[in-house]
Amino acid sequence: MNETMTVNGKEYTVIKLLGKGKGGYSYLAEKEGRQYVLKQIHHEPCAYYQFGDKIQAEIHDYERLKRIGIRIPEMLDVDIENERILKEYIEGETIFDLVLNDRMKEEYIAQVKEMSGLLYPANTNIDYFPTNFIPRNGCLYYIDFECNDYMEEWNFENWGIKYWSKTPEFMKYVEEHRTAMQKEEQ
Repeated sequence: MNETMTVNGKEYTVIKLLGKGKGGYSYLAEKEGRQYVLKQIHHEPCAYYQFGDKIQAEIHDYERLKRIGIRIPEMLDVDIENERILKEYIEGETIFDLVLNDRMKEEYIAQVKEMSGLLYPANTNIDYFPTNFIPRNGCLYYIDFECNDYMEEWNFENWGIKYWSKTPEFMKYVEEHRTAMQKEEQ
């Protein structure tokens, strides 16, 4: 890729696209030998989620999760004008990849349940989909900042757990994702 993007006038070399979410594109970026995640907010429609001011929501959600004590990457800089966020890069495979490749560990489920134990009393849910979690040095990180007011149907026990092992829901997602990828290649 090797294009550049700026955050508040500081230039970063974009190495590759890490992923696209409901609110933005996340890129692996580098400056002076150090790697970062550079998130560019997008305004593409999302049929199942309504947004307000996305950049302010990211800042608010980050602060909320930090107050609660959830292990997340550090938000290092925010460029409001260009709608870009620079955050700490947590290197490693996602929980999704670990499940898919039969390398999931029970300790990660225990750690996400510990996170839930902090979140629920604070009337908060996070996006428990396994692409949003990376273990580093045995510690599980929630690498997204998205959070919402608590709703039982979207908690870990009722929704998230369905994607933390090779359940029918997980396998259906994998099959649908593969089909979408094959269509893009054609």
